[in-house]
Formats: sequence, C-alpha cells, structure tokens
Amino acid sequence: MQQEILNKKAKIALIGLGYVGLPIALAFARKVKVIGFDINAKRVDMMKHGIDPSGELPKSDFEGCDIEFTDSLEVLKQASFFIVAVPTPIDNSNKPDLTPVIKASESIGKVIKKGDYVVYESTVYPGCTEEDCVPIIEKLSGLKMGKDFKVGYSPERINPGDKEHTITKILKIVSGCDKEALDTIADVYSIIVEPGVHKAPSIKVAEAAKIIENTQRDVNIALMNELSIIFNRMDINTYDVLAAAGTKWNFLNFSPGLVGGHCIGVDPYYLIHKAEALGYHTHVINSGRYVNDSMGFYVAKNAVKKIIATGKDISKAKVLVMGATFKENVMDIRNSRIADVVKELKSFSLTVDVTDPLADSEELKEEYGFELVKEVGKNYDAVIIAVNHKQYTALNEDYFASILTSQGVVVDVKGIYRNKIHKFAYWSL
Repeated sequence: MQQEILNKKAKIALIGLGYVGLPIALAFARKVKVIGFDINAKRVDMMKHGIDPSGELPKSDFEGCDIEFTDSLEVLKQASFFIVAVPTPIDNSNKPDLTPVIKASESIGKVIKKGDYVVYESTVYPGCTEEDCVPIIEKLSGLKMGKDFKVGYSPERINPGDKEHTITKILKIVSGCDKEALDTIADVYSIIVEPGVHKAPSIKVAEAAKIIENTQRDVNIALMNELSIIFNRMDINTYDVLAAAGTKWNFLNFSPGLVGGHCIGVDPYYLIHKAEALGYHTHVINSGRYVNDSMGFYVAKNAVKKIIATGKDISKAKVLVMGATFKENVMDIRNSRIADVVKELKSFSLTVDVTDPLADSEELKEEYGFELVKEVGKNYDAVIIAVNHKQYTALNEDYFASILTSQGVVVDVKGIYRNKIHKFAYWSL
C-alpha cells in the first residue's frame, strides 16, 4: 500500500477538512495524491481557491499540493486509504454525539472496495472504532473487516494555533485490526511524520491513549482552578503562587483558566460515558469537569463583586469582554466558555459588549445569541480580558484608562497584566 501511494497509483482520502483534516491532507499532498472530502460544499469551494475556512493555514500551504477537494462520493471512490478526521462533539446533556463519525462511516461504506484501508483519527471512547464504526462500513459495503478491508486508529494530536507542533513534527500513535494493518498504516504515516510512529498493541489502546491525553490536562487544570478559588479567599494571587512553586524541578506547569474548545472540554465526557456503560461512576474526572465547567460563571460573579465594591449601581454598569474564542490566537468558537461569562453578566442586568479580533460575529450570534461590537466604546465600569490573544498582550494601562471610568475594574483571567495595573482595581484567577 505504501509503495502504491508513493508511486501515486493509489490515493489517500481525508474525510473531514477542519482543523485536523486539512493540515493532514496538505501534508500528504506535498508527497502523494490526495482527495480532500468534506460534506460542506461552501468550505470545499474555499479550499479549491486556497483558502482555509478555519483561518489556520496561509494560502502558501496549498501551493505545490497534489490534492482534489470535493464533496462527491463518486470522486471519493478513487481512494484506497481513507483517513477520517471529523469532529466528535457532545450534546446538550454532555453525552457523546457520534453523528459526524457515523455519517463518515456511512460515506466510506458506500465507496470502499476490497483491499482498502480505513483509519480513524477522531477522538472517541475505547471500542468506538470497532463496535460503532466498522459495523456500519460492513453493512453498507457487504465487505468484512480483516478479510476484505483493514481498519486502524491513529489519534490526531494537532493543537489549533500551534505552529511548532504540527502534524509532521509530532510522534504518531498508530494501531491496526491485525499485524498487517498495523505495519501498513505505520508505513503510510511514515511518509509525512518525521519523528516516526509508536505502534500501539490494539485499536482500543490507541483510542484510550488519546482520550486520556486531554483528560489528564483537564483534571490538572481543574486542580489549578480550585486552588485559584481557595487563594482568592486568602487574597493571594494564584500566578504569584505558581511562579514560586514552579521553581521546583518537577512541579507540573499548569495554570487556571476557562477550559473550552473541542478537545479538553469535550473528550473527558467520552471516557465518562464509556465508564458509565461499564457500570463505573468516575469521581476524579467528573469532579474536574464540574470545576472547569463552572469557571465562566465564577469569573463573571467576581467581576460583578468588584464593580459593586466601587459603589456602582450594578444594573447600570457596562462591561467589555475582550475575547470570545475558546483559546488564544484562533478563530474557533466551539464550546467557548466565554459564553458562560456573558450569560452570567447579563443575568445581573449589566450592559455587556464583546470584542474579538478573530471571532466571527455571525457565528457567535447563531451559536450563543450575542454579537461583537463594531467599535469598543468608552466609560466601561469593568473590562474582562478573557482570552489572551496576541493583540491584547501588548496593551498597557493607558489603553484601559482610555476605555474605563476612573473607578473601573480590570479582570485579567489569565494574569497577563499581573503587576502592570496600578490605577484600577485588579483581579485575576
């Protein structure tokens, strides 16, 4: 398979061209023939013109790539090696929503042929690939895994906004339904992955490895958030504490913050779901999720307390929230906890303006019910720097003086202005 692909006699297909799928597709397309498949025709058209709909990749990344973007199953049939990189979100009840990965499996089932390979990269709970996805492919194709086609799992490790840890620079976990599949999948990924691959002993092990990567981060950030709540009651700055504790060589480098997005804020719920199906109630993971999911409301309430302390009638107060994306320096608003901050502030009848240099106002309106202001106003009673975009990190106290009242409050969620605000009341996690 690897040689067929290298000789451009066989094609790789990427199904799902978002933050994960598109960089993988383009990385392969610099060396072999690739089909980029997405069900969103508008996004496909943008990519045909060298535009990344997610705003992550420059037009130059599309240059010199042997790739055909399409939303046609007829074109998808030409592929022999399918990589699934669709999102795996949660629903309103924090339960796994497998709709995208199921739909992708259905598409593959309609086009797969004998001898083909299917590799899933989407984050799922252990067992999902073999128990939920493969039966769909088998039913629609009439083929059998192992005998007619091979399946594997190789978890994505792409970090949105990170230009250093890209797909070609990160060690890749690979797994397969049998030894032949494992070796072949490892060979194919070795075409683009410079550090090499780690061969997991089974698909379930690879699925589990991925899901605990983000669960581990979630639990550690939850600990920092809980410590922040405790230190706030002691009138101690958490970042001062972390700076001191961080001088020990083995102290883990985590900090408090709003945990959103489509990975850390979502993946633990997949593991919780699987554990419950096996009759086990998770304690540490659930507790971590509870703490992190409540931090947006905690930030807003502390902002309100600070405003009240200035003597301002809270119902007449005006607040500016700076940042609406789920993390710094990305356009992505999925599962942004800034929505919790805005919702809580509005529950106190405050006037809330939101600004962000990267987020799309229409997407925010559709997803969360609020829009971005066209221009930042004046005389705010508080400003909340919720996301530390690079456009914000260079601001100084004079800027805040130009938009705040004389008794204004600066709420600095990530502590980027620690020891730099002297004229206004200051608070951070």
